[in-house]
Amino acid sequence: MLEVKGINVFRGEAHILWDLSMSVERGEVITVLGANGSGKTTLVESILGVHHPRAGAITFLDDEITFKPPFHITRMGLSCVPEGRRIFKDMEVLENLEMGAYPKKARSSLKETAERVYTLFPVLRERRKQIAGTLSGGEQQMLAIGRALMSRPTLLLIDELSLGLSPKITKEIYGATQKLHGEGVTILLIEQNAMLALRHSDRAYVLETGRITLQGTSKELLGDEHIRKAYLGM
Repeated sequence: MLEVKGINVFRGEAHILWDLSMSVERGEVITVLGANGSGKTTLVESILGVHHPRAGAITFLDDEITFKPPFHITRMGLSCVPEGRRIFKDMEVLENLEMGAYPKKARSSLKETAERVYTLFPVLRERRKQIAGTLSGGEQQMLAIGRALMSRPTLLLIDELSLGLSPKITKEIYGATQKLHGEGVTILLIEQNAMLALRHSDRAYVLETGRITLQGTSKELLGDEHIRKAYLGM
């Protein structure tokens, strides 16, 4: 479904991603683990068309998207929950959801998709007329996920799912992503919480200083000594 082939990405003159390759197959939950500064956000933004690699290629659904603009990539069926949520804080919850229904195909089924989001996160139905900036952090993350779902994506990219959330809310939101996966949504999860991410994914990549240093099934990486010491504190 998604294939990143040997990309080299710069921000200014700084070389951030080095010959990076990875893939996501339809129906998988893939996680990319890495500490702050490892290049995770640059990877996300490169997939979304915000940054263009100087070398290498990115394909989605067998179509090269390396130099396509973000709005085109969204129309193709790739949607993102950005780090820090980036909701429209001065708008109502429902208005935020409506903003997510950007592609034409999504606008035609807006009410149906909103109902799907409300089923996944019932609190958003209760808060649908509330100003988004007054929601709790966990509710804002739910809204960010709901907004991304409004475009009816085939691949959902989630950047730092658990950042700043309590363990209880994190567990609830991870449960929601499992439901989405069960409904057929393919998920690429960028995460610092290695234990949770590995427990809820099929395969994983470890990104360190812009390079993939480890990859394998999530079960394999849970047992890897480097992962246990560096990310799990064992």
